[in-house]
Amino acid sequence: MSSLKLTNIGQLITYDSEVNEMLTHENVEVAIEKDQIVDIGKDLGDADQIVNCDRKLVTPGFVDPHTHPVFLDGREDEFAMRLQGATYEDIANAGGGIVNSINGVRNSPESGLISRVNSRMDRFLSLGTTTVECKSGYGLSTDSELKSLKVIDEVNRSHNIDMVPTFMGGHAYPPEFKDNHDGYVDLICNEMIPAVSDQGIAKFNDVFCENGYFTAEQTKRILDVGKVHGLIPRIHADEFEDSGAAELAGETSSISADHLMAVSDEGIHKLAKNGTIATLLPGTTFFLGKSGYAPYLKLKEAGVDVALATDFNPGSCYIQSMPFILSLSCIYLKMPILDAIMAATFTSAKSLQLENEVGSIEIGKKADILVWNIERTVQIPFLIADHSLQSIIKNGSIVS
Repeated sequence: MSSLKLTNIGQLITYDSEVNEMLTHENVEVAIEKDQIVDIGKDLGDADQIVNCDRKLVTPGFVDPHTHPVFLDGREDEFAMRLQGATYEDIANAGGGIVNSINGVRNSPESGLISRVNSRMDRFLSLGTTTVECKSGYGLSTDSELKSLKVIDEVNRSHNIDMVPTFMGGHAYPPEFKDNHDGYVDLICNEMIPAVSDQGIAKFNDVFCENGYFTAEQTKRILDVGKVHGLIPRIHADEFEDSGAAELAGETSSISADHLMAVSDEGIHKLAKNGTIATLLPGTTFFLGKSGYAPYLKLKEAGVDVALATDFNPGSCYIQSMPFILSLSCIYLKMPILDAIMAATFTSAKSLQLENEVGSIEIGKKADILVWNIERTVQIPFLIADHSLQSIIKNGSIVS
């Protein structure tokens, strides 16, 4: 049995399930056997490998619960359009946005997509993300959505990072259904979801509930059909307008409502009442040059659990760095540093129903651990573009 020990830790910051809060441990060691944490304490004895942390900061690996990595190429031209004053909605109405990525996914062979997604996972891992949720949603036909999920599965089988697949046929309307939205919803419900269920890869079912995309009624139908087929619901909710999606998240027992820049007070109340996690994506607000960030303080005051994610995608948020998301969260969402770390580790894992496996440094959990080249937590958001890591440990192995 291979063993690993982290020694000479300055501070270890982690959520602790016994006290239900973040704790700081000083001058401790972490013992790992195979892929699991087996002990945390002092003078833990010998191990096959020793990682000398040089009195540096140690945290759990990041869990990113909202990404869109299955696409062929980025949409840099749309970024240039936004610099000239175009909005996300303007670009979408002109045939850009999500629809602009469809041809790449539909026409690319699996091998081409696998190569690109594999490279993106390399980048995620190098930035400290050890578990990542991955959505389909740029094919928007039955065959291409199944292909996208297969790509996620293939990369997950060979990559060190853990990938959690989500079906998102309800991302936008493809060109062939531009004037027949209900027909596309019929296709999702009657053909796509049964096929996705039979394929057996996707864990979650996500829908973009927003003006110009899927109505609350259409979203509910898609999520309800998904539940019948064993897919757990999530919602892109109230990103640009209050569409009632936060309220719908509770009604559909969605595990997470994501974005929430335009969520209403009633929506916040319903999230709290129904125990729905709010997954906030400040990178998208930043990338789109908008000023209306999600109301973290209101959500916290209402008792809503908050997770953080990158929303990495080819057009509206080409950001893969969770440390940068922590910087944005502290600066613009006014999140205390430990709240941000918890949101990016434990609560993010909870939003993927993985909180018993990852998201904290506790005995019995997977050894997904970051050893930083800094000594204090405040340096994570402070060093906005410089987040060097000394070691990345994934499933008990040093991968970087």
